[in-house]
Amino acid sequence: MSSTAGPELWLVRHGETEWSRDGKHTSITDLPLTSDGEEAAILLGPRLYDVDFDLVLTSPRQRARRTAELAGFADVEVDEDLVEWDYGDYEGVTTSEIRETVPDWSVWTHPVPGGETADQVSARLDRVVARARDHDRTLVFAHGHSLRVLTARWLEQPAAEGRFFRLDTSTVSVLGFERETPALLKWNS
Repeated sequence: MSSTAGPELWLVRHGETEWSRDGKHTSITDLPLTSDGEEAAILLGPRLYDVDFDLVLTSPRQRARRTAELAGFADVEVDEDLVEWDYGDYEGVTTSEIRETVPDWSVWTHPVPGGETADQVSARLDRVVARARDHDRTLVFAHGHSLRVLTARWLEQPAAEGRFFRLDTSTVSVLGFERETPALLKWNS
């Protein structure tokens, strides 16, 4: 690690897709960015250019890879652990539609039929945390729920604590340390 402050993990949520705009759960469906999503991804570049990253990772989904490319990071390592939470039967469905049959449903508190459990998502994102902690400054391009779980795990909390971290498309967040304690340095900016 470079400084007594400890490693940093920079998070970028991909640009807008039709389904993210419409509130539909999107995990395995490989949607492109909208034109607004592409424009917002380009605007991320100047916020990241002057930062020295020693590891840059992306989810394999085209929405994350394209965001990375448009932000100026075309040569990035694809990491399967960064894929979005697998929503199973709820793929392409909004929370309000799910709640028509499962009142008060939330990905944070309820099962996802045919999809991943919170423990499964945590296990793969724990591997990303471990990799990032072996580098001075890591940049990742990924998805809303997976990045929120990644944040909870960085902060040594259960996956469900990700519910407290609203994360918009085309945003930059920074995780790091305050002395020896994992901390949120910047969020949803």
